[in-house]
Amino acid sequence: MMVRRALTPEARDRGRRLGLVLRRARGDRSITDVASAAGVSPETLRKIETGRLATPSFAIVAAVATSLDLSLDTVAAEAFAPATAATDTAR
Repeated sequence: MMVRRALTPEARDRGRRLGLVLRRARGDRSITDVASAAGVSPETLRKIETGRLATPSFAIVAAVATSLDLSLDTVAAEAFAPATAATDTAR
């Protein structure tokens, strides 16, 4: 059995920034519509957007980004940017 290590504060911060990027890109679209288009449950998308799922799989991030017409380059640049830059653009 593999033991899962606790996430570092940096990993949790990246997860929160990822959630902000996706939530901002979703705009006025419903979470149900975007989740359905991405092939994930609304609860999974909600967890990602709120930072409760800080390390979603690449496949899920790619599917959600595609459903939002958001490039993975943009997602990576914004989610992995320094915390202040990502936070400032999310306001």
